[in-house]
Amino acid sequence: MTKFIKKSEIRNKWLLIDAENLIVGRLAAYISKVLRGKNKPQYTPNMDTGDFVIVTNIEKIKFSGKKLNDKKYYRHTGHPGGIKSTNPYLLMGSKPEEILKLAVKRMLPTGPLAKKQLSKLKIYKGKSHPHEVQNPEIIDFKKMNSKNEISVN
Repeated sequence: MTKFIKKSEIRNKWLLIDAENLIVGRLAAYISKVLRGKNKPQYTPNMDTGDFVIVTNIEKIKFSGKKLNDKKYYRHTGHPGGIKSTNPYLLMGSKPEEILKLAVKRMLPTGPLAKKQLSKLKIYKGKSHPHEVQNPEIIDFKKMNSKNEISVN
């Protein structure tokens, strides 16, 4: 018999990730899994069982291949002929946190639950962040084992 978790049983952790020299897509895939709670045994699709994720040093994130110049982000102003495009190179100068946020947002399902889960992602430039009180666990992406699992310190 499948046991579904109740809202009162949900325990959220805080995770800290240093994004220096990490690939955007691989980091976004792991973050989206953690935000949804799919890394936990008590995952329930209709509940927000995920953890909070803090990402620092976002300005030092990397792209694989030629994506830094060739990838395009499109948006629409809402007016006729109002499609606008930009690339990651231009976004790195003005809003580097938007790159990871867009990547994670597009890996989550659409709907109100995904919007709530995305709000648990905190992205900051530099090493400092205002969440020291939550005592976050440090995730070290540079020490991955052969099974592509992330080690928690």
